[in-house]
Amino acid sequence: MTHDFLIIGGGIAGISAAARIAPLGSTLLLEAEDALAHHASGRSAAMYEPHYGKAPVVALSLASGEFFRSIPQLLAPRGLMLVARDDQRAAFEADLDAMQFTPVPVERAVGIIPILNPAVVKHAALAPHGEDIDTDLLIQHFAREARGHGATITTRARVSAIRRTPGGWHVAWPGGEAEARILINAAGAWVDRVAGMAGIAPLGFTPLRRSMARIPGPAGHDVSGWPMLFGPGEDWYMKPDAGALIVSPAEEDPAEPHDAWADDMVLAEGLARYEEFVTDPVTRVIANWAGLRTFAPDRVPVIGFAPAEPSFFWLAGQGGYGFQSSDGASRLVAELIGGSQPGMPAGIVAALDPARFG
Repeated sequence: MTHDFLIIGGGIAGISAAARIAPLGSTLLLEAEDALAHHASGRSAAMYEPHYGKAPVVALSLASGEFFRSIPQLLAPRGLMLVARDDQRAAFEADLDAMQFTPVPVERAVGIIPILNPAVVKHAALAPHGEDIDTDLLIQHFAREARGHGATITTRARVSAIRRTPGGWHVAWPGGEAEARILINAAGAWVDRVAGMAGIAPLGFTPLRRSMARIPGPAGHDVSGWPMLFGPGEDWYMKPDAGALIVSPAEEDPAEPHDAWADDMVLAEGLARYEEFVTDPVTRVIANWAGLRTFAPDRVPVIGFAPAEPSFFWLAGQGGYGFQSSDGASRLVAELIGGSQPGMPAGIVAALDPARFG
């Protein structure tokens, strides 16, 4: 069967793009796993913090806010807190500027998160703009929108071959095949491999592992209203989640594309860094997992047609920003593919364009 658009990858990038381009023509999305958002998208810390990331990411994230707020119960107040030892003041002050934190007395910070250790925490700051994202709700919203415009979403469809045809592309997977005029590469950690299958030069994406542990909430405390807590330079973070706490060492260890799992030693080091700042020891890990956050060489997402092949579209390198930038990014995808004037400033569009790699 021939489609106008074929998307490889059913994470937040692929499914949001499907929702936005399906009105422009027949759309097929292929996801290798049993369900959408199995890999990095399904293992996200799920925050909307629009000032987090490089300028193009911030622009996409800020542009997504109005849409997010139009979906009931998608966002929930969380807030952010930054803490540091006295010898970490330089890193603390750098984070203040980068993420628009406001310094607060340590006593106030302890009043908000009572398990903070005032003997260690010597600097603290707050930011009110961080909000939880209901990631499953957002994925399902985009999926319903895509299907409502006639898109086909096929899971268990790991692409095995791609070849150029006179009219576009032929894509095969076990049990199926299809042709499309435009191929959209939204394959997450596998984007360079998909490009190679299509005969397109890889751009040098690097998947970076990030591990997480779920630990019990401290006895006698309601953690539901606590903000997300960061160490300086984001060398660890903690986030309340359904009565428990998620703690991550926030590592960025290069990895080959795979179904990632947590590194026990790295996780232990991250838990120890967190534990230093609190009075409640970590006595048990309920669960652990990892995801791959994939970045281009300049750590800016890549959104646009391949310069040498105008029927191959890159939608890649979202890193840890895929959910919070998804509305702005997918609208830009539809504008570029549909040939309309982008709503983003020209400088931002250029910064995202794969042509920047020359």
